[in-house]
Amino acid sequence: MFVTDIRKEFYDVVVNQRVALLVSADIDALCACKILQALFHCDHVQYTLVPVTGWQDLGTAFLEHKEQIKLLIKQDDDLGVPSYDDIFRDDEDEDEDGDGGDSGNESDGGSEPSGKRRRIERQRAKREWEARRREILFDYEQYEYHGTSASMVMFELAWVMTKDTKDMLWWSIIGLTDQWVHDKITHMKYVTDIATLQRHVSRHNHRNEDEENSLSIDCMRISFEYEYPVQYCEKCSHESWWECTRAIQEILQDGAASILPLKQVRQKFNSMDLSIKENLREVIEESSNKFGMKDIRVQTFSVHFGFKNRFLASDVVHAAAALLESVEKDEGATDNFIKALDCLSRSNIEKLHLGIDLTIASCICTNLILSQGPFLYCHLLEGTPDVKLFSKPLALTLLCKYLLKAFVCSTRNKRCKVLPLIMAAPMDVEKGTVIVLGIPPESETSDKKNFFGRAFEKAAESTSSRTLHDHFDTSIIELKMEDRGKFLDALITLLS
Repeated sequence: MFVTDIRKEFYDVVVNQRVALLVSADIDALCACKILQALFHCDHVQYTLVPVTGWQDLGTAFLEHKEQIKLLIKQDDDLGVPSYDDIFRDDEDEDEDGDGGDSGNESDGGSEPSGKRRRIERQRAKREWEARRREILFDYEQYEYHGTSASMVMFELAWVMTKDTKDMLWWSIIGLTDQWVHDKITHMKYVTDIATLQRHVSRHNHRNEDEENSLSIDCMRISFEYEYPVQYCEKCSHESWWECTRAIQEILQDGAASILPLKQVRQKFNSMDLSIKENLREVIEESSNKFGMKDIRVQTFSVHFGFKNRFLASDVVHAAAALLESVEKDEGATDNFIKALDCLSRSNIEKLHLGIDLTIASCICTNLILSQGPFLYCHLLEGTPDVKLFSKPLALTLLCKYLLKAFVCSTRNKRCKVLPLIMAAPMDVEKGTVIVLGIPPESETSDKKNFFGRAFEKAAESTSSRTLHDHFDTSIIELKMEDRGKFLDALITLLS
């Protein structure tokens, strides 16, 4: 059932029970889990934390913890969920007027028996209803898209209960940023939710304006600011910007001709001259207009505690994702899950720094994007540097997103600019499997709806390809290496 009042229909129901908390392996789910854990600790609610990575884990966990299932959803989310009556109906008894109806009409002077006529009408109505049901389900299931961040829903619950804290607010910001970083929501949806969170940030920061009630420097401070679409500018050398995209390179070259000496650009941001650091943002914004780069700034938040610790929300998203999908041999999926969950707490700053270091080490460049007709295709070969890091869904999603953006900026082929991208990377060498991911075309007006989930199912079904559709994002599948050729051929035929 749908929950419309999350406090009465969800929290008040579970607060006096032992709860099985099933958490998906993505950053937004981790943040929602942290908020819910904090609420459970306040009310002394016993719970069992169960990480789930896909549909198989979810099915196993459900069988072990069978209880009433409720779907948490915001009423203002336009998800287009079909009504119950359009999808389900009770089977009618076709023989309810059986023999009695037919025998009673045999004396009607040769007219068509009314019982038979009613059965024909019921069968026709049932066929029409089934055809309409298939059409409704196809329209609903052909695209994959996301609604409001789960962590924002949990924070609103805490706010309604007047138990919200700055930590909870920061976790909800990270959850929303995760949706933006992984391109799950539209820019308009992101800006709208950012405005909602900004009001909460202003409310929590209001007490700092009073000198009598000013907080210690060690307390958490959340600030609204603008971020550029280049990651880790404070951790990395600005020389790495030159390799990101041609447009960014031209902007920096234009700025370097005036106030950015090459010696300064090659240093870390913290080591650059103060005068250059203060004017760097203005140089980038002024130069971006020259190259047609509109809205280069993105609204976001940063967190401060102490004199040293300062993090952007996107930095934390990437760090947690790196820990969640770590490829260390001695650690399993559960260990990575716990590490990623712990790095979201202020008491585990060293784990957050470890995640940032892992993320920086995972950056690679490739020129393997090929046009396959109705889509672009890129395959990471075995032996590619750090290829193991991209055998995980979140890392491969980010790589796919950035490669498509870089390709669109660099190619002169206008047709290729509006094509989606399918990317494959080795997943398990012993089993001979690859992970395959599809993302929609890069466009400012994109509604972020992904159609590859149904396309992958149809292609696998028509070619009998051995695939595993276990990921919660239907656009991510596992495919046998030897079936890759016929699978791609079927996709080309299907999407042409």
